[in-house]
Amino acid sequence: MFDHFLNKAAELLAKDEPFATASVVRFQAPISGKPGDKAIIFADGKMWGWIGGGCAQPAVIREALKALADGQPRLVRISPDAAPEEGIIDYTMTCHSGGSLDIYIEPVLPKPHILILGRSPVAQTLARLGKTIGYRVSVVAPDADHEQFSDVDLLHPKLNLDGLKITSDTFIVVSTQGENDEEALEQAAKSSASYIALVASRVKAEKLGEYLRRTGVSSERVSQIRAPAGLDIGATSPEEIAVSILAEVVRLKTDRAGTSTGPRKSASEPALPVLGSPVSGQPVTNHEARDPVCGMTVNIRDTTYNSEHGGSSVYFCCARCKQAFDLEPGKYSPWLSR
Repeated sequence: MFDHFLNKAAELLAKDEPFATASVVRFQAPISGKPGDKAIIFADGKMWGWIGGGCAQPAVIREALKALADGQPRLVRISPDAAPEEGIIDYTMTCHSGGSLDIYIEPVLPKPHILILGRSPVAQTLARLGKTIGYRVSVVAPDADHEQFSDVDLLHPKLNLDGLKITSDTFIVVSTQGENDEEALEQAAKSSASYIALVASRVKAEKLGEYLRRTGVSSERVSQIRAPAGLDIGATSPEEIAVSILAEVVRLKTDRAGTSTGPRKSASEPALPVLGSPVSGQPVTNHEARDPVCGMTVNIRDTTYNSEHGGSSVYFCCARCKQAFDLEPGKYSPWLSR
């Protein structure tokens, strides 16, 4: 199992795909998960591996997706008698016959990707700085060579973004500075990247913005382009400008993740209700609902346990909760409308 786990993780790393690992680090019987059990949670919420039964999995998936969003690991405790403890996120579950699990969840995120268009001195310095801090760096520029960009991850000597993997997390910097400015900025603007920065004066940036609008790029998209590129630190030399751009990328990456430099609190939200506490059956999101018996959050696309009540579907985490509801729906149905 451990070899399969490592192989699966290596496969995802090679594809540059985000995922989270979950490892059981402590258990208290009776419960099916044991220390050393491991799982991988994909960005779409699917799980591969084993960390325990059906009651544990939704909580682990939920926290794993949060970890992928904020980039922070966490220790999760799933127990029928959870008590607040510093550094532990508690989930109170009652759909098993006792026992508890402590599960360590760690996100594995692709390296930030800086895509540089151009071979200017700013572009060359930015490429070196990006590699120095461990980012993935790609360069797209006609006539660029490995002497100018010696250790980048990808050097594409044609001004063409087709075939390149560009996502909303790709940071594009157009630093052509007189070489194919219009073509480079147009390709960047038509990509899916949420960050596009242009190394140019304000006057030139305005003229290039007018060019983009004439080619059919929306005014909203043009307004998203950051120009002049980088934080305003009074940079003048190519080296200083490159530093200001990289600083802006780092700050934006941190802001997106909501990373905090302070100590991690015990639980960012209250534990789920215990049996007998009022809970809401209203969907938490388009694909989630609360189990009215144990209070667990259920992915309605994945669960096979559901019943019809009052003309609506009610979803459960396991057969036991469904059985309890079906036997005494009146005991739980008042909470479905709260």
